[in-house]
Amino acid sequence: MRINDAQPQPGSKRRRRRVGRGISAGQGASCGFGMRGQKSRSGSGTRPGFEGGQMPLYRRIPKLKHFPLVNQKQYTIINLKSLTDLAAGTEVSLESLLDAGILTANDGPLKILGDGDVSVALNVKAAAFTQSAKTKIEAAGGTCEVVG
Repeated sequence: MRINDAQPQPGSKRRRRRVGRGISAGQGASCGFGMRGQKSRSGSGTRPGFEGGQMPLYRRIPKLKHFPLVNQKQYTIINLKSLTDLAAGTEVSLESLLDAGILTANDGPLKILGDGDVSVALNVKAAAFTQSAKTKIEAAGGTCEVVG
């Protein structure tokens, strides 16, 4: 048997530490907490992650560049100026734009942006519209239908 194998008997209890009871007790006066300051006061101290009032790390990190947005929606976007060459009454959807060659890649659901003007009535089916795109399409006599 070695000294590092020594363990207290099962069920035995260790005396609790009585602090502030004189110098001979080993934890007198400042009770092992040092001289002064926040960590020597009674109470629980500071919470985990507290940096003395400075903006803590877990709140600074999301403000940095290149920090990815969680659950960001990825759209295939197109402006109204790309739809000016289409004939009146055409049904515009992601599949029809890919077939016509106006769009070259499918990066997710279709979103219509309001840059440009449309003069013919189009039946547009997309996952999302900007407010300006919706008003311009409906002003030209077309319809906007949100799908998916």
